[in-house]
Amino acid sequence: MEVFILGTGGMMPLPGRFLTSVLLRREGELFLFDCGEGTQISLKKLNLRWKKISTIFISHTHADHVTGLPGMLMLSSQVDRTDPLVIIGPPKIREYVESSRKVLDMYINYDIEIREIANPELPGIVYEGEDYIVKSIPLKHSKVCVGYVMEEKPRPGIFFPEKAKELEVPCGPLWAKLQNGDSVTLPDDQIITPDQVMGDPRRGRKFSFVTDTLYQDSIAPHVAGSDLLICEGMFEKSLEASAREKKHLTAWQAGKIAGDAGGVKKMGLIHFSPRYTERELKILKKEANENFTESFICRDQMVLNIPNDA
Repeated sequence: MEVFILGTGGMMPLPGRFLTSVLLRREGELFLFDCGEGTQISLKKLNLRWKKISTIFISHTHADHVTGLPGMLMLSSQVDRTDPLVIIGPPKIREYVESSRKVLDMYINYDIEIREIANPELPGIVYEGEDYIVKSIPLKHSKVCVGYVMEEKPRPGIFFPEKAKELEVPCGPLWAKLQNGDSVTLPDDQIITPDQVMGDPRRGRKFSFVTDTLYQDSIAPHVAGSDLLICEGMFEKSLEASAREKKHLTAWQAGKIAGDAGGVKKMGLIHFSPRYTERELKILKKEANENFTESFICRDQMVLNIPNDA
């Protein structure tokens, strides 16, 4: 699993800091979280096969999170996209996409499926693959807003060939069946179950994306155990009153969410106020580190790896 930071800015794009967008690649599938202005440029710089993006998850319909979407939709037609595209977001995302298509007279030659989250105030599964789920989590912003959590289902435990040999299970198809979680029957009618030759199930990886929200204690339990949390840290602590008024997080509060959640391995801060120069971003990192020492500053075109546990 790899995470590509496409844009880290909030409110307005800056040279070298495009608006918020993150791409996740898992087992060949590409998922986009928000699509701010400049998303296409970062995709090009990272040489990503962006036309293979299968699903786009939108947190809310403020301009700095969706202005890159019309261009993405139009360009996908120019490169002969054939796979359908799923767009998921809170209410208004359908209106935004459909009105953009109409006003811009978009030529679209592939299927677009828009799924609006019926109850964004409640957490729930919004997308599911064979071995993973994506849940939305309620956030509190000036517009209806959600965060997202992608979580892999538990993986089978480690297969121990020596145990299979001790039980006289012949190497070959029967080993494969056991590794897939199926019991097998030997020629003497003895039944061998997977737990006899395999270790305990292993946890899957977890990625969380939280941006544009007032601080809430309720966020932490949803992101608990994240291998990587990408979280808004728009302001420094001295501007907490402004953050509260605009319904945003300070970096200190982002660190508190990660620290309180438990089990978070790393947190990357994103969606910075344009008031901060690249040099001044270290202020946000320092304040986040007060509550969670594994906090870092996301940079445009940064690539982060989330390995499987052994």
